[in-house]
Amino acid sequence: MSEKFVQANGIHIHYEEFGEGAPLILLHGGSGTLEEWRPMIPSFEPHFHVYALDSRGHGKTDNPSGKLSYRMMADDLAAFVEALKIPRPLVCGYSDGGQIALELAMRHPGLARALVVGAAAYRFSEEYVNALKTWGFEKPGEYDFDWVEANFPFFVEDWKRSHYREGDPDYWKKLTLQISEMWLTPHDYSESDFKRIADPLLVLIGDRDGMIPLDDAIGMYRMIPTAELAVLPKADHMSVLTNPKHFLHVVLEFLTRQSKMEEDKK
Repeated sequence: MSEKFVQANGIHIHYEEFGEGAPLILLHGGSGTLEEWRPMIPSFEPHFHVYALDSRGHGKTDNPSGKLSYRMMADDLAAFVEALKIPRPLVCGYSDGGQIALELAMRHPGLARALVVGAAAYRFSEEYVNALKTWGFEKPGEYDFDWVEANFPFFVEDWKRSHYREGDPDYWKKLTLQISEMWLTPHDYSESDFKRIADPLLVLIGDRDGMIPLDDAIGMYRMIPTAELAVLPKADHMSVLTNPKHFLHVVLEFLTRQSKMEEDKK
Protein backbone atom coordinates (compact mmCIF):
# COMPACT_ATOMS: atom_id res chain seq x y z
CA MET A 1 0.00 0.00 0.00
CA SER A 2 1.21 3.49 -0.84
CA GLU A 3 -0.62 6.63 0.37
CA LYS A 4 -0.11 9.65 -1.87
CA PHE A 5 -1.48 13.02 -2.98
CA VAL A 6 -1.56 14.55 -6.45
CA GLN A 7 -2.70 18.01 -7.55
CA ALA A 8 -5.34 17.81 -10.27
CA ASN A 9 -8.16 20.13 -11.35
CA GLY A 10 -7.32 22.61 -8.58
CA ILE A 11 -7.47 20.16 -5.66
CA HIS A 12 -5.13 17.79 -3.82
CA ILE A 13 -6.48 14.29 -4.37
CA HIS A 14 -5.63 11.68 -1.77
CA TYR A 15 -5.18 8.16 -3.09
CA GLU A 16 -3.59 4.81 -2.34
CA GLU A 17 -2.01 2.30 -4.74
CA PHE A 18 -2.01 -1.48 -4.64
CA GLY A 19 -0.92 -4.35 -6.88
CA GLU A 20 0.27 -4.57 -10.46
CA GLY A 21 -1.40 -5.06 -13.82
CA ALA A 22 -3.98 -3.12 -15.79
CA PRO A 23 -4.84 0.17 -14.04
CA LEU A 24 -8.11 0.19 -12.08
CA ILE A 25 -9.60 3.23 -10.33
CA LEU A 26 -12.07 2.66 -7.47
CA LEU A 27 -14.65 5.37 -6.65
CA HIS A 28 -16.43 5.25 -3.29
CA GLY A 29 -19.99 6.23 -2.40
CA GLY A 30 -21.36 9.53 -1.12
CA SER A 31 -20.20 10.62 2.36
CA GLY A 32 -17.69 7.75 2.28
CA THR A 33 -13.96 7.49 1.64
CA LEU A 34 -11.60 5.06 -0.05
CA GLU A 35 -11.81 3.02 3.17
CA GLU A 36 -15.05 1.55 1.80
CA TRP A 37 -12.93 -0.47 -0.62
CA ARG A 38 -10.41 -1.69 1.98
CA PRO A 39 -12.02 -5.14 2.53
CA MET A 40 -12.28 -5.71 -1.24
CA ILE A 41 -8.84 -4.54 -2.32
CA PRO A 42 -7.24 -7.97 -1.65
CA SER A 43 -9.59 -9.36 -4.34
CA PHE A 44 -8.62 -6.68 -6.89
CA GLU A 45 -4.92 -6.48 -6.06
CA PRO A 46 -3.78 -9.77 -7.71
CA HIS A 47 -5.25 -8.68 -11.05
CA PHE A 48 -4.87 -4.90 -11.26
CA HIS A 49 -2.79 -1.87 -10.40
CA VAL A 50 -5.40 -0.35 -8.10
CA TYR A 51 -5.86 3.36 -7.42
CA ALA A 52 -8.37 4.01 -4.60
CA LEU A 53 -9.33 7.70 -4.30
CA ASP A 54 -11.00 10.02 -1.83
CA SER A 55 -13.45 12.09 -3.88
CA ARG A 56 -13.47 15.90 -3.77
CA GLY A 57 -14.15 17.14 -0.22
CA HIS A 58 -14.24 13.60 1.19
CA GLY A 59 -11.67 11.95 3.42
CA LYS A 60 -8.28 13.61 2.92
CA THR A 61 -9.05 15.25 -0.45
CA ASP A 62 -9.67 18.98 -0.21
CA ASN A 63 -12.31 21.12 -1.89
CA PRO A 64 -11.45 24.83 -1.88
CA SER A 65 -14.47 25.61 -4.05
CA GLY A 66 -16.89 24.55 -1.32
CA LYS A 67 -19.16 23.04 -3.97
CA LEU A 68 -19.85 19.53 -5.22
CA SER A 69 -21.27 18.08 -8.41
CA TYR A 70 -20.90 14.78 -10.21
CA ARG A 71 -19.68 16.57 -13.32
CA MET A 72 -17.01 18.39 -11.32
CA MET A 73 -15.84 15.12 -9.76
CA ALA A 74 -15.73 13.44 -13.18
CA ASP A 75 -13.47 16.28 -14.30
CA ASP A 76 -11.37 15.68 -11.16
CA LEU A 77 -11.00 12.05 -12.18
CA ALA A 78 -10.01 12.94 -15.75
CA ALA A 79 -7.40 15.35 -14.40
CA PHE A 80 -6.17 12.67 -11.96
CA VAL A 81 -5.64 10.26 -14.86
CA GLU A 82 -3.81 12.92 -16.85
CA ALA A 83 -1.62 14.01 -13.90
CA LEU A 84 -0.44 10.45 -13.24
CA LYS A 85 -0.35 9.54 -16.94
CA ILE A 86 -2.47 6.44 -16.34
CA PRO A 87 -3.02 4.62 -19.67
CA ARG A 88 -6.77 4.12 -20.25
CA PRO A 89 -7.74 2.84 -16.80
CA LEU A 90 -10.64 0.64 -15.87
CA VAL A 91 -13.04 2.55 -13.59
CA CYS A 92 -15.31 1.03 -10.96
CA GLY A 93 -17.72 3.21 -9.01
CA TYR A 94 -20.63 2.47 -6.71
CA SER A 95 -23.49 4.77 -5.65
CA ASP A 96 -22.00 8.30 -5.90
CA GLY A 97 -18.90 6.63 -7.36
CA GLY A 98 -21.18 5.10 -9.98
CA GLN A 99 -22.59 8.54 -10.78
CA ILE A 100 -19.06 9.88 -11.24
CA ALA A 101 -18.18 6.95 -13.52
CA LEU A 102 -21.35 7.60 -15.55
CA GLU A 103 -20.46 11.30 -15.93
CA LEU A 104 -16.94 10.31 -16.96
CA ALA A 105 -18.30 8.04 -19.71
CA MET A 106 -20.52 10.89 -20.98
CA ARG A 107 -18.08 13.80 -20.71
CA HIS A 108 -14.71 12.14 -21.32
CA PRO A 109 -15.23 9.42 -23.94
CA GLY A 110 -12.27 7.18 -24.56
CA LEU A 111 -10.50 8.02 -21.32
CA ALA A 112 -11.46 4.70 -19.70
CA ARG A 113 -11.12 1.28 -21.31
CA ALA A 114 -14.27 0.14 -19.44
CA LEU A 115 -16.46 1.30 -16.56
CA VAL A 116 -18.61 -0.23 -13.83
CA VAL A 117 -21.56 2.02 -12.98
CA GLY A 118 -23.01 0.60 -9.79
CA ALA A 119 -26.29 1.76 -8.17
CA ALA A 120 -26.44 5.03 -10.10
CA ALA A 121 -29.58 6.99 -10.94
CA TYR A 122 -30.53 8.81 -14.10
CA ARG A 123 -33.68 10.45 -12.71
CA PHE A 124 -35.28 11.40 -9.40
CA SER A 125 -37.63 8.53 -8.64
CA GLU A 126 -40.06 8.49 -5.73
CA GLU A 127 -37.92 5.78 -4.12
CA TYR A 128 -34.79 7.93 -4.39
CA VAL A 129 -36.42 11.03 -2.88
CA ASN A 130 -38.03 9.05 -0.06
CA ALA A 131 -34.77 7.31 0.79
CA LEU A 132 -33.02 10.66 1.14
CA LYS A 133 -35.81 11.94 3.38
CA THR A 134 -35.30 9.05 5.79
CA TRP A 135 -31.77 10.40 6.32
CA GLY A 136 -33.00 13.97 6.76
CA PHE A 137 -32.20 15.23 3.25
CA GLU A 138 -35.34 17.11 2.22
CA LYS A 139 -34.09 20.38 0.68
CA PRO A 140 -30.84 21.41 -1.02
CA GLY A 141 -28.54 23.23 1.39
CA GLU A 142 -30.59 22.36 4.49
CA TYR A 143 -30.15 19.64 7.09
CA ASP A 144 -31.37 18.94 10.65
CA PHE A 145 -28.08 18.25 12.40
CA ASP A 146 -29.68 17.98 15.85
CA TRP A 147 -31.93 15.20 14.54
CA VAL A 148 -29.14 13.13 12.98
CA GLU A 149 -26.90 13.51 16.04
CA ALA A 150 -29.74 12.34 18.28
CA ASN A 151 -30.83 9.40 16.09
CA PHE A 152 -27.56 8.24 14.49
CA PRO A 153 -24.74 9.15 16.91
CA PHE A 154 -22.42 6.36 15.73
CA PHE A 155 -22.86 7.45 12.12
CA VAL A 156 -22.07 11.05 13.04
CA GLU A 157 -18.93 10.07 14.95
CA ASP A 158 -17.72 7.98 12.01
CA TRP A 159 -18.43 10.88 9.63
CA LYS A 160 -16.50 13.30 11.84
CA ARG A 161 -13.57 10.89 12.01
CA SER A 162 -13.54 10.08 8.29
CA HIS A 163 -13.70 13.72 7.17
CA TYR A 164 -11.60 15.31 9.90
CA ARG A 165 -10.13 18.75 9.24
CA GLU A 166 -7.71 20.18 11.79
CA GLY A 167 -9.04 23.40 13.26
CA ASP A 168 -12.50 22.89 11.74
CA PRO A 169 -14.62 20.59 13.94
CA ASP A 170 -17.75 21.48 11.96
CA TYR A 171 -16.31 20.47 8.59
CA TRP A 172 -18.58 17.42 8.48
CA LYS A 173 -21.58 19.78 8.60
CA LYS A 174 -20.26 21.84 5.70
CA LEU A 175 -19.70 18.66 3.70
CA THR A 176 -23.22 17.45 4.51
CA LEU A 177 -24.73 20.66 3.13
CA GLN A 178 -22.60 20.42 -0.02
CA ILE A 179 -23.73 16.81 -0.47
CA SER A 180 -27.37 17.79 0.04
CA GLU A 181 -27.09 20.27 -2.84
CA MET A 182 -25.62 17.56 -5.09
CA TRP A 183 -28.05 14.82 -4.12
CA LEU A 184 -31.12 17.02 -4.51
CA THR A 185 -30.15 18.73 -7.78
CA PRO A 186 -31.74 16.95 -10.78
CA HIS A 187 -29.24 15.24 -13.09
CA ASP A 188 -30.80 16.74 -16.22
CA TYR A 189 -29.66 13.84 -18.41
CA SER A 190 -31.10 13.37 -21.86
CA GLU A 191 -31.38 10.17 -23.87
CA SER A 192 -28.75 11.54 -26.24
CA ASP A 193 -26.29 11.79 -23.32
CA PHE A 194 -26.57 8.03 -22.83
CA LYS A 195 -26.48 7.19 -26.51
CA ARG A 196 -23.17 9.07 -26.87
CA ILE A 197 -21.45 6.66 -24.48
CA ALA A 198 -19.06 4.55 -26.53
CA ASP A 199 -16.92 2.82 -23.89
CA PRO A 200 -17.76 -0.67 -22.55
CA LEU A 201 -19.91 -0.17 -19.47
CA LEU A 202 -21.52 -2.44 -16.89
CA VAL A 203 -24.74 -1.20 -15.29
CA LEU A 204 -24.94 -2.95 -11.92
CA ILE A 205 -27.86 -2.92 -9.47
CA GLY A 206 -29.11 -4.89 -6.49
CA ASP A 207 -32.54 -6.45 -7.01
CA ARG A 208 -33.70 -4.93 -3.69
CA ASP A 209 -32.05 -1.51 -3.90
CA GLY A 210 -34.29 0.86 -1.96
CA MET A 211 -32.92 3.98 -3.65
CA ILE A 212 -32.58 3.03 -7.31
CA PRO A 213 -35.55 1.11 -8.76
CA LEU A 214 -34.59 -1.96 -10.77
CA ASP A 215 -36.68 -0.69 -13.69
CA ASP A 216 -34.64 2.53 -13.74
CA ALA A 217 -31.36 0.62 -13.96
CA ILE A 218 -32.79 -1.48 -16.79
CA GLY A 219 -34.00 1.69 -18.54
CA MET A 220 -30.54 3.23 -18.33
CA TYR A 221 -28.95 0.03 -19.61
CA ARG A 222 -31.25 0.05 -22.65
CA MET A 223 -30.23 3.62 -23.55
CA ILE A 224 -26.49 2.87 -23.59
CA PRO A 225 -25.41 1.07 -26.78
CA THR A 226 -22.26 -0.43 -25.21
CA ALA A 227 -23.79 -1.46 -21.88
CA GLU A 228 -24.08 -4.81 -20.15
CA LEU A 229 -26.46 -5.35 -17.22
CA ALA A 230 -25.90 -7.21 -13.95
CA VAL A 231 -28.56 -7.63 -11.27
CA LEU A 232 -27.24 -8.82 -7.91
CA PRO A 233 -29.59 -11.25 -6.11
CA LYS A 234 -30.93 -10.44 -2.65
CA ALA A 235 -28.92 -7.20 -2.63
CA ASP A 236 -29.94 -3.77 -1.35
CA HIS A 237 -28.09 -0.47 -1.79
CA MET A 238 -25.57 -1.26 0.94
CA SER A 239 -24.95 -4.95 0.16
CA VAL A 240 -21.79 -4.10 -1.76
CA LEU A 241 -20.29 -3.15 1.62
CA THR A 242 -22.00 -5.62 3.92
CA ASN A 243 -21.86 -8.69 1.66
CA PRO A 244 -19.59 -8.04 -1.33
CA LYS A 245 -19.28 -11.66 -2.53
CA HIS A 246 -21.68 -11.39 -5.50
CA PHE A 247 -20.48 -7.88 -6.34
CA LEU A 248 -16.86 -8.99 -6.55
CA HIS A 249 -17.70 -12.06 -8.63
CA VAL A 250 -19.57 -10.05 -11.26
CA VAL A 251 -17.23 -7.04 -11.32
CA LEU A 252 -14.02 -9.07 -11.49
CA GLU A 253 -15.37 -11.09 -14.41
CA PHE A 254 -16.31 -7.93 -16.32
CA LEU A 255 -13.07 -6.06 -15.57
CA THR A 256 -10.71 -8.95 -16.33
CA ARG A 257 -12.58 -9.69 -19.56
CA GLN A 258 -12.41 -6.06 -20.68
CA SER A 259 -8.75 -5.84 -19.73
CA LYS A 260 -7.93 -8.94 -21.77
CA MET A 261 -9.85 -7.59 -24.78
CA GLU A 262 -7.80 -4.39 -24.58
CA GLU A 263 -4.54 -6.31 -24.45
CA ASP A 264 -5.60 -8.54 -27.36
CA LYS A 265 -6.00 -5.44 -29.53
CA LYS A 266 -2.34 -4.52 -29.09
